[in-house]
Amino acid sequence: MRLNHIIVLVLGLAVGACTFDYVAETELDLELLDAIKKASKAGDVEHFVLPESDDFNNIPQDPRNPLNAAKVQLGKMLFFETGIALDAFNESGMRTYSCGSCHIPSAGFKPGTHQGVADGGVGIGVNGENRSVSDDYEESELDVQGISPLSVLNVAFVPNTLWNGQFGATHVNEGTQEVWGDDPSTEVNYLGLQGLESQNIEGLDLHRMVIDEEIVTELGYKELFDEAFPDFDEDDRYNKYTGSFAISAYLRTLLTTEAPFHDWLKGDFDAMTMEEKRGAIVFFGQGNCYSCHSEPNLGSTRFFALGVNDLHMIPSLNPDPDDKKNLGRGGFTGKENDYYKFKVPQLYNLNGTPFYFHGSSKTTLDEVVEYFDLAIPENPNVPQEQIAPHFRPLNLSDLQKADLVAFLESGLFDSRIERYSPDYVLSGNCIPNNDPQSREELGCE
Repeated sequence: MRLNHIIVLVLGLAVGACTFDYVAETELDLELLDAIKKASKAGDVEHFVLPESDDFNNIPQDPRNPLNAAKVQLGKMLFFETGIALDAFNESGMRTYSCGSCHIPSAGFKPGTHQGVADGGVGIGVNGENRSVSDDYEESELDVQGISPLSVLNVAFVPNTLWNGQFGATHVNEGTQEVWGDDPSTEVNYLGLQGLESQNIEGLDLHRMVIDEEIVTELGYKELFDEAFPDFDEDDRYNKYTGSFAISAYLRTLLTTEAPFHDWLKGDFDAMTMEEKRGAIVFFGQGNCYSCHSEPNLGSTRFFALGVNDLHMIPSLNPDPDDKKNLGRGGFTGKENDYYKFKVPQLYNLNGTPFYFHGSSKTTLDEVVEYFDLAIPENPNVPQEQIAPHFRPLNLSDLQKADLVAFLESGLFDSRIERYSPDYVLSGNCIPNNDPQSREELGCE
């Protein structure tokens, strides 16, 4: 029997202030190391290593919103605080929902259904799968989006947010000033902030939440605001702008540093199974996944048309075939060449909820892999000339596809992601939802 483990080399991998020595690998590990180095922008494995969530010096951040522990802790509470849900359409919706209603930790910080519902939603289930519409709300009164919400995991590596990248004044939005304000929500880009900060300023209004000095004082958050923003004048310290900065700071720390692949990157070669390793080799090799999913979060701020169906094509709330969201990047820039192109999402913790792509058109990772393998566009509205040129058949074997699914499903799964949830919020309300049905399902009664 041929020896499976061989002593081959010693490598130093610098990660922050630490050094990991690679001493022994299987031949499979060597093959994966070689594939990752060839795929890496920097030509090394370190490129894909995420910083630790408390390594504030190495987490990407907006220079106008530097991270500090107090700010992150405040944002952690505000993200799940139903007490700021004070602009609900109906009285019954007041103080019943939070940002966490549509970004549930156990669901990979996404909704548990194919379409998130904040104001007007009730119930939660285990991973949000029981979220439904309140009897007090007409469909038109709901706070529900016409596109599947993205995960906020590893969003520190996303300088321009949403599927079309419309938020943020920097990076890919440099030179797009002429369209800022075509959608009134994008006027916030004139503040010069990155995507997270910009989106969350608008998001608090969009999702019918209120942060002002009166509410901050009533709920008991004033001291936390003081600790988080000591450089702000008191007159400017308690509002949706500082609230959005705190939420953004918290979101930047949501890093999947305990996924098996991440442990493998740091030198623990037993962290992944043989199937996951083979799947990673497909990912960084014949599958060509890395050509788009090229950043440390295995995503990128690049936009491609893959011809997948839109959300209105399946049973949805407030379906709108004419929604500009269906045009992807082109819905923001107004350029026909950008039509139907959507941002490349990050890939960690995909198995938290069974909905994939901007229109939730696939419900298993097997379907996702098969779609890329066959490379046959399904959306009749997307012209062939818009389809990404590298979206072409991969000719993967059944074993390769199964291995790739194993890598995506479990190799990239951080099983302790709920460590980022607070134990409580200062209002004392149930989290992430506080409606009667959710309170019962969550055991808050």
